[in-house]
Amino acid sequence: MEQRLSTNVSRTIQTKLVLPPDTNHMGTIFGGKILAMIDEIAGIAAMRHSKSEVVTASIDKVNFLSTVKVGDILTFEGFVISTGRTSMEVYVKVVCEHPDTGQRRLTTDSFLTMVAVDSAGKPTPVPGVIPETDEEKELYKQSLERRQRRLLAKQARKTEK
Repeated sequence: MEQRLSTNVSRTIQTKLVLPPDTNHMGTIFGGKILAMIDEIAGIAAMRHSKSEVVTASIDKVNFLSTVKVGDILTFEGFVISTGRTSMEVYVKVVCEHPDTGQRRLTTDSFLTMVAVDSAGKPTPVPGVIPETDEEKELYKQSLERRQRRLLAKQARKTEK
């Protein structure tokens, strides 16, 4: 029987204060800074789930939903939402908190595919995932559609060659 793990095994949360070096001339955070943190959080979540090293295979989608300014507090939360044989889809959301008011809003969300690798850098099998909350169950259901789109796109690239 295939081993399956709760999403809580992979859940990773990190908080960061936005400082002036993180921002552009308008005082808002560089998108690349957020992307780097998203990739890091996704990698940690995937390593926790697979108990192995991982590489980023793709960033499927990143939605920048609102601006983030100097002095804002960002909370990054990521967890594995579905798996293939050696791959894991990781959902990462970024919540922005205004330090004076405590007001919180979703600022970015994204989907990444990470692949578990062994010490030789070869893909290695990963356990399945057990979605538990309503959010996790919905993300899992949607992940099947995204996986199908990725496979179709991969097939299309092969036929173009």
